[in-house]
Amino acid sequence: MDNWALRQLVGIGVLALWLGLLAGAATAMAKRWPEQREWHRKFVHVGCGPVILLAWWLGIDRNLAIGLAGLITALAALNHRLRVLPAIEDVGRASYGTVAYGAAITLLLWLYWPDQAAAVAAGVLVMAWGDGLAGLVGVSVASPSWRLWGQRKSVAGTSAMAAASLSVLLLLQAFSAVPSPAIGGATTWLVPIGIALVACLLEQAALLGLDNLTVPLAVGWLWSLFYSGASL
Repeated sequence: MDNWALRQLVGIGVLALWLGLLAGAATAMAKRWPEQREWHRKFVHVGCGPVILLAWWLGIDRNLAIGLAGLITALAALNHRLRVLPAIEDVGRASYGTVAYGAAITLLLWLYWPDQAAAVAAGVLVMAWGDGLAGLVGVSVASPSWRLWGQRKSVAGTSAMAAASLSVLLLLQAFSAVPSPAIGGATTWLVPIGIALVACLLEQAALLGLDNLTVPLAVGWLWSLFYSGASL
């Protein structure tokens, strides 16, 4: 076995171990706190974010990454129907969020991996950590709220989404090797603020959990547009 194949094999093992630990921890949380259905679901949501950083660090091959993401999305769709792992789908409302999340990651990988891995990371992490924290904070902190298409949104949850999204984008801008964006004479930090704002607006339209598709794709595309010279 050559070094490339060995590295890919090790990478698959690391990713599988991480996802297995997430599923096991979520199942344990569901048994320990069965009344807090949002906790274990959002735990998985947040915990899936680092998978893309691990894949980036491990140098997972493009075709392999897309294939694995597609397989996980298919398994998520099967679980949505059969509830083999109910802790992942126990949301208490009609939602295709888990399947949409997997589909978004698969599409981002197909569009940008590995040449624009930072665009994939931006889309995935904004959704994982921004939306994940929004859900946890929104149900835990009392604040003014409203309903949009049957979904409850709150000042606390939306603020958490904005803060987490902006933090992710600023950290990626600081630590990834990407050219600085140029929008007339605008300063660099205005770009992540704008992308975070778009993410927050799209997250408001969470009908059936489809924001798990629209937010990552929009963030990934905007990152590619401003940081990689992509054209409209």
